[in-house]
Amino acid sequence: MAWDSVPWFTEGGAEHSSEIARVLAYAAFAGSEGIIGGGDLRVRALPSPAAAVQVMPGAAAILNRARGATYQAYAARLPAADEIPIAGTGAAGRSDLIIARIENPYSYGETWPQPADKAAGPYIFTRVISGVSKSVKSVRQVRSGDSAITLARIDIPPNTSTITPAMITSLREMANPRRRRVVRALRGVWEAERMDEVGNIKYPEFEMFPDGARWDLEVPEWATSATVMATWAGLDQRNSADSYGYLRVRMGSLTTAATRFNCTYRGGQRYTFVGGGTLAVPPGLRGTVQTVTLEGAGAPDYRGVLEADGGASVFLDVEFAEDPHEDAI
Repeated sequence: MAWDSVPWFTEGGAEHSSEIARVLAYAAFAGSEGIIGGGDLRVRALPSPAAAVQVMPGAAAILNRARGATYQAYAARLPAADEIPIAGTGAAGRSDLIIARIENPYSYGETWPQPADKAAGPYIFTRVISGVSKSVKSVRQVRSGDSAITLARIDIPPNTSTITPAMITSLREMANPRRRRVVRALRGVWEAERMDEVGNIKYPEFEMFPDGARWDLEVPEWATSATVMATWAGLDQRNSADSYGYLRVRMGSLTTAATRFNCTYRGGQRYTFVGGGTLAVPPGLRGTVQTVTLEGAGAPDYRGVLEADGGASVFLDVEFAEDPHEDAI
């Protein structure tokens, strides 16, 4: 079988096929599909709830699943909110799936009807697949051959004609969610820093531990979460007594859950601890610079304290991630 004879891009007035253009889109999206930005194509109840929902503006990558459409994708855009009617229920409840679907009758093997206007289409629609199982999370589970992405599922109680926010479950996925990893280290605190030594800090109060374990990090404007892992390595134990306490990470006003430590004094032994967690990044922190600090606190009734000296190292590992969210854009 011969090549598609005009590769992208050939000058001199060559005519390029729609298939080649869709190959370019497929490559641009790295073979993925879904929404482009984390807030795109949110499905919302109307401001005054009624028998309809709104799909908010946004953009998407949608793979071409027509027969023989290898390595092809569509790029789609919804410039203004789309209001979609939802039928009411009777004595039985119902679940409806909200999808964005390409209906292109000119792609090989497709049987969609001709559009109202060949030049202007439309060739993409918000569609409702009514009466799906309440466990359905993807259009692939009910219509595997459609060139479509899933936006939401609406679970409607019996005898209901008004759609409220509580009925809507977002099922959007991102085509290419962004990630950014930041790693910082503090090697050797040569003037030993002992937890609790200054000010006798005890839980639930926390202090920076060790001194200097703080870094100013830029939070990406697209970040919706931050997975934080801190390592306190090679800590010594002083006062010839057992120690017990808590370690955590602070990022601006956010803190991870505290990791507990419980050390039995054995003399000459060093300890390593790992703590952290995943923090939801609120809109107000995105695109700002936040101070990230390692912190510790001791427990009452324990004389032993942890010490970070020249034999200790601490590390901070933060991965910012972008996920679909419901924040307005």
